[in-house]
Amino acid sequence: MQKLEQLYEGKAKKVFATSDESLVIVDYKDDATAFNGAKKGQIKGKGVINNKMSNFLMSELEKAGVPTHFVKELSERETLVKKVRIVPLEVIIRNISAGSFAARFGVQEGIKFEKPTIEFCLKDDALNDPMLAEPHIFALSLASEAEVESIKKMAFQINDFLRSFYAELGITLVDFKLEFGRLSDGQIVLADEISPDTSRLWDTKTGEKLDKDRFRRDLGGVEGAYAEVARRLGL
Repeated sequence: MQKLEQLYEGKAKKVFATSDESLVIVDYKDDATAFNGAKKGQIKGKGVINNKMSNFLMSELEKAGVPTHFVKELSERETLVKKVRIVPLEVIIRNISAGSFAARFGVQEGIKFEKPTIEFCLKDDALNDPMLAEPHIFALSLASEAEVESIKKMAFQINDFLRSFYAELGITLVDFKLEFGRLSDGQIVLADEISPDTSRLWDTKTGEKLDKDRFRRDLGGVEGAYAEVARRLGL
């Protein structure tokens, strides 16, 4: 299969066309951003870790019955995926209060919820990714009711799987962001990535942050935190 022209470059990845119209190549970068691109930097080796981690977890999720865009890892930074039309929603699952949730509602970080919560945001940096209620999704024709139900079901299924998986590694899954896409036949599948860029991961014993919050909050040790997650995953 031949790698063709670049189709897109985002904050963390580049996407290239291939000689197969149904497949694209994703190339993970070391670039790091926070606060919708307001803060920029680099995390050395991040692209390699995020690529391998996403591929591993998506493979495991496929085995658990969650459809994803993953096809095959091509190299340390490149992966072959199914071409999708991204649903313009950021889907956030929260198990513990942290980040913007704690700030919005004036609560401390670390409150464990009785049940996980789900939030939807419009995927639009220029508008600061505003939160959406489900009626807003339908009013803006971002997704159908059936698609939203499918996304919610998969999101909670992914959360159940990842919480248990990380717990065995001594990691607490605080919250995480998911993106979904439509295949050519309209099927909704998990897309984008699952990594310390898109998840809050705390060491279960110490509470140490093992994710991009170390970059957001200038805590230092960012590369080491990402590497520690990779080590526990056996990558």
